[in-house]
This record gives sequence, C-alpha cells and structure tokens, in this order.
Amino acid sequence: MIDSNIIEYSKLEPLNVSRETFPELEEFRSLILEKNKDFNLISTNSEHISRERHIIDSAQIIDFIDKNDKVCTDVGSGSGLPGIVLAIIMKYKKSNMEFHLYEKSFHKSNFLKEVSKKFKLNTKIFQKNIFEEKNLETDIIVSRAFKPLPIILDLANNNFKKFKNIIIYLGKNGKEVLNNTLGNWQLEYKEKKSLTSKESFLIKINKLKKK
Repeated sequence: MIDSNIIEYSKLEPLNVSRETFPELEEFRSLILEKNKDFNLISTNSEHISRERHIIDSAQIIDFIDKNDKVCTDVGSGSGLPGIVLAIIMKYKKSNMEFHLYEKSFHKSNFLKEVSKKFKLNTKIFQKNIFEEKNLETDIIVSRAFKPLPIILDLANNNFKKFKNIIIYLGKNGKEVLNNTLGNWQLEYKEKKSLTSKESFLIKINKLKKK
C-alpha cells in the first residue's frame, strides 16, 4: 500500500486501529471498486473519495463497540459497510466477535460471502429482508446509510428479542431527527462527532423503550 494511503488511514489510529489493519482495509476498498463495475455497490460519484467516505467512515464506530460483546448485527449491510470493515478490524484485535450481515440483494450477499472467505472473517451472511425476521438476538445493532432513525428503532424493538446497543450514523439533519425521535422513545445515548463529515455524528443507544 502506498504511503498516501497509510497517511489517510492514520485517522483511525486514535481509535486503536492498528496499522497492520490498513492494507486489508485498502484491499477491501479495491474489491468494492472492482465489483462496482458489474453492479452497484457504492455510488460511482463516491469512488474517488471511497477511502474516507466509505472505509474510514465505517471504521470510526469501532470505539463504540465493547470488545467483550459476542455478536454484532449489521441490519442493512449492502457492500459490507460497516459490517465487513468492522469484522476486519476485530480480526486484527484477536476478537472472537461474530458479525451477522443482513442483505436481501443476491449479488451483494454473494459479494459479502466472497470477501468474508477471502479475508477469513468471522461473519454469517443472511440473504434476507431483516424486516421479515423475528426474535433475533444480538449484542450490537449497527446501521449506516440504511433507514432513518425511527425505522431502525422500530426494527430493534419489534424484530429483536434481545440486544444491548444500537449504533447509528446521523447526517446533517440528525439533531432534528434525534429530537423528534425523543418524543416517542425513552433512550440513553452517547454521541460523537464524525471523523469524515463536519455535518454528521454518531450515536450509541441503550435502554430503548417506547413511550
């Protein structure tokens, strides 16, 4: 991997993402770009900024993840953002955490299976519509660029019988969305600024309860 790539990924070092992880993250990014020629994994407009926009953006929630948790569920994994990225990072942390990736698209699910096998990741890929699944169990629910916050909370409340935390990315209207959501839900959350966008932030929710 060239030096400029190493410099860009170094944003993740304060989050205890080791440098030995960077080449694999870069290789995963290259695989996304290659497969993007065949079918849509990411917007073609974001290909030239895909390292920061997709890989680093996905990786930055790693410090919200408790290393002692056993299962992390990516509810709309798409091209593996953030599920595959997190699985790569946790592999290098010698973690036994299992990642459950839900993606209803046949082609995207196959891509997730291919990269999981290539990188020897501790993942299970479910080619299913997660909204049709019931009684799911996990420690962590993660969601990036999938559905609005209220829908994710309903999903967690209705389709999971057990979970501890929800980690979700919120954009420039995130504050307004969060404030509106608090009218319908009781929840505790931690918040942190995004590394990749001045207008965005991330939240980790626990103790979710419908009002």
